[in-house]
Order: sequence, then structure tokens, then C-alpha cells
Amino acid sequence: MEETLFDQVGGEAFFVRLVDAFYQAVEADETLRPMYPEDLTDARRHLTLFLVQYWGGPRTYQEERGHPRLRMRHAPFRVTKTARDAWLTAMGGALESVREGLTEEQLDELTSYFTMAANQLRNV
Repeated sequence: MEETLFDQVGGEAFFVRLVDAFYQAVEADETLRPMYPEDLTDARRHLTLFLVQYWGGPRTYQEERGHPRLRMRHAPFRVTKTARDAWLTAMGGALESVREGLTEEQLDELTSYFTMAANQLRNV
């Protein structure tokens, strides 16, 4: 069986670090911060569980929240070009902060996924 990206990057710990760095950027961003609840605890956990599952780790997200339905879950928010760009900047910075130990191939795979997802979630 082929090793998943989840395994290659060190499992859940990598995604916890990535999500923590991402939400630090969200907290400081005037475009993104209003789109999130005051308490980011659940948002952090949900994103971590989603990324862990997406990249080949445990399916806890699916067990707890069902199918990701990303477009449906993001539909209530105005995901404009500006919001998408701010999200990509925050995630790009988060990736840079945790990239030590990643191969260029792994970094490219993560970056490509986040770019594709952000573009698909844009709804305005």
C-alpha cells in the first residue's frame, strides 16, 4: 500500500501546526476574521480533522460531521475574489511556516489543492 501524504508529513501533528499557523493569520486579517466565529476552537478542530482525512489519515471528520460538502458549508459566506485571495495568502503563509521537512513535491501538492479548493469555494 502506498504511503499517504498524511503519513509522509508526520501525521496529525503536521496538520495541527499548519492549522494553528493558518488561524494566527486569520485572526490578524481584516477580510477573513469577520467570516469566522469569535471562538475559533471548533473551526480549528474541523479544519484539522478535514485535512487529516483528506490527506489519508483517520476519518474522524466524516464520522463526526458527515460528508464535507465544502460548497454547502461555505455558501452562507460571501467568498469574493478578495476573500479567496486573503485565504490563500493566509494558507500560503501557514505552509511556509511549516514547510521544513517537506519535499518540493509535497509542498506543490498541498499548494495545488488549497488553490483549487479556494477557487471552487468562491461564490461571488
